[in-house]
Amino acid sequence: MCSAVACYRFDAQSRNFQVPYKHPPRHQQGPLEALAAVTEHQSIRTKPPRRVRYHALFVTIPRIFDNIRRIMAKTTAAKRALTKTVKKSEPFYKRIVLKLSGESFQGPQGFGIHGETIQAIASELKDVHSLGVQIAIMVGGGNIFRGARQKGFEIDRATGDYMGMLATVINALALQDALEKDGVYTRVLSAIEMKQVAEPFIRRRADRHLEKGRIVIFAAGTGNPYFSTDTAAALRAMEMKADVILKATRVDGIYDADPEQVADAKFFEKITYRDVLHQGLKVMDSTAISLCMDNGMPIVVFNMNTHGNIKRVVLGERVGSTVTPA
Repeated sequence: MCSAVACYRFDAQSRNFQVPYKHPPRHQQGPLEALAAVTEHQSIRTKPPRRVRYHALFVTIPRIFDNIRRIMAKTTAAKRALTKTVKKSEPFYKRIVLKLSGESFQGPQGFGIHGETIQAIASELKDVHSLGVQIAIMVGGGNIFRGARQKGFEIDRATGDYMGMLATVINALALQDALEKDGVYTRVLSAIEMKQVAEPFIRRRADRHLEKGRIVIFAAGTGNPYFSTDTAAALRAMEMKADVILKATRVDGIYDADPEQVADAKFFEKITYRDVLHQGLKVMDSTAISLCMDNGMPIVVFNMNTHGNIKRVVLGERVGSTVTPA
């Protein structure tokens, strides 16, 4: 790559043609050598190899990116088509108070706390909570101690009721543990102060827990004897401004007789508070029914043993029986 004047060399760093040394004059070269030197010199000056490569890259790179964009667009469209999700159903009730009797925790064993049963309840509550529903729960204690109604055990009514309240605290702690194992933040609020195991019930604090998306479990009933946990559930529902009270039972709703003992018992899909009181139906005790009637609080009675019933009720499906003002 030499000429009669100089040998040009392309410097990649400075991008300048340098003259390292001079060659002999043209008259001292042969004709073939002189022609070859001139030809190589002109090709170097007009089309440097690296510049040709750079030009090819400038033309090729945009095409590569265009192809990548097309492929990504097709891939994104395919993913959207495959992962197209159905919009979640809006819950009919935004804030509920769920009344769980102590018998709901005992499962098939007939007493105490059955692990699989309480875990199933926690799993179902988690599904309802994921809909954005604010959940407060009033638990009973009949699976551990039934207060003055305890068979074969004569005890003062007030003392027995206090013992039953302590049983509800045990159930509340068990349910809290099951819910938190499922990743649901839960708070136990007790009507009887016991700082080491539960928060004291304060209405504004309970309301704040619900607003933060925590499940609130009410324990120890109202904190007073002669009042059942049904009455406590009605009272807490009024205080929390709940939309409905959900009463979980072992049967499908309200009947005029015990369906487990009377085969042809009449089922009520919808009934008023006054009819419940006049017919003496065992939905909730009369104090709780009267409190709900005075404040217009609807009650839905359903079968807890059917999985998914809580979610169906919350979404507004017709499940069980409904107690309304008229």
